[in-house]
Amino acid sequence: MDTWIGRDAAQIAEAVRTGAAEPRTVVQQHLDRIERLNPQLAAFRRVRRDEALAEADALAARPDLAGLPLAGVPVAVKDNVEVAGEQLRNGSAAYPETVNDTDHPVVARLRAAGAVVVGVTNVPELCLMPMSDSVYGIARNPWNRDRTPGGSSGGSAAAVSAALVPLAHGNDGLGSIRIPAACCGLVGIKPGAGMVPPSISGEPSWYGLSENGPLATTVHDAALGLSVMADDPGLARLDDPGTLRIGLSVRSALTGLPVDPRSVAVTVEAGELLEGLGHRVGPHTARYPAWLGPGTLRTWYSCAYKDALGLDRARLDRRTRRMAATGRVLETLHAGGGGVRGRWRDGAADDFFGEIDVLVLPSLATVPPPARRYGDRGAIVNTYLSVMAASLFGAWNLAGWPAMNVPAGVHDALGTPLGVQLVARPGGERLLLELAAQLETARPWQRYAPEYRVEG
Repeated sequence: MDTWIGRDAAQIAEAVRTGAAEPRTVVQQHLDRIERLNPQLAAFRRVRRDEALAEADALAARPDLAGLPLAGVPVAVKDNVEVAGEQLRNGSAAYPETVNDTDHPVVARLRAAGAVVVGVTNVPELCLMPMSDSVYGIARNPWNRDRTPGGSSGGSAAAVSAALVPLAHGNDGLGSIRIPAACCGLVGIKPGAGMVPPSISGEPSWYGLSENGPLATTVHDAALGLSVMADDPGLARLDDPGTLRIGLSVRSALTGLPVDPRSVAVTVEAGELLEGLGHRVGPHTARYPAWLGPGTLRTWYSCAYKDALGLDRARLDRRTRRMAATGRVLETLHAGGGGVRGRWRDGAADDFFGEIDVLVLPSLATVPPPARRYGDRGAIVNTYLSVMAASLFGAWNLAGWPAMNVPAGVHDALGTPLGVQLVARPGGERLLLELAAQLETARPWQRYAPEYRVEG
């Protein structure tokens, strides 16, 4: 085989395990592609060329190579978890320039499984936004470079969508895996609470809402990545999920907020497809509680305040300073959303879900916003854009339930992808992956952005 670009992670790992491919060759080809294409996408903040090649050579000498699930797979890591030998910048000039001595547990698991970390990806400052701009660059959507790849795992999503890597790490506090997955036409899954080591520095972050997970072009690769991050090989073995009770919801999570008609249409189409596959599909008519949306917003601002503590305020973006200041006021007034989080997680989410196994709903409520330097703007414009695009994601972080994005079409106006979300109760990660695999088999999607398409 002349090139490993465009091959999925499972294919690469199989080839390396059996000796059909050398780790250095696979990694070198991806590094060359990154060097050529990253300048136009700003997917990576830091490319680890020399370090990754050294890792590939060390991997080739491992005695357990033949049993590694991600043998030789180049991966990208989001710049808000530790990678040994690298700085953690979290999209901010205010972060200390300390070089990490150790890997975050998720990175350690990826490396133990044979993956090679080729770089760390761009994120918005403190990973607060669904648009990935920072002092380190403006990440761009490979499907339309005038548009954002989403956030906060936007650099990771851009890297996978442009075939710079077959698999990337992300994390999701209020949609930060699913948003960029939807923007870039990828499979992205946020596991439920407790499945994967928590998001940042080995401690629960964002009030325990943030979870690590994979971004990939196929359901199989997403399942493989999640199985490694969760240290649960069974997650990679997908079966027929059986006949499921599926609820179809196209409601907005905030009263009066519209949902793009194309997003509604592809959600309805997904429901029809699932019904044709033998599932029991019906409308899900429950309304989101009126207190849920405002409580999610208050939680978001409180997260900004917590994450900015101890950082040099003068080196933070204007947007972050304003959000943190608002969050401080909310916390002082005991209005930071804690009561809403507890109320939703402790029973209201289950009541809303009702007697179904899986909820299917739109992903993005609007098209991806333009790719711009939003950090220099105030909190109001950023909040407006964020709420307009990403209002349908946060409920499932507050609940602590698994949720994922599945590609579902292309927007006829901008050429950017459309996606649908699948949500299940706690412990339903494998169920979601199995259902998504059925959708992928019945209606395969284009794995890469058109300009970056490769034969894999």
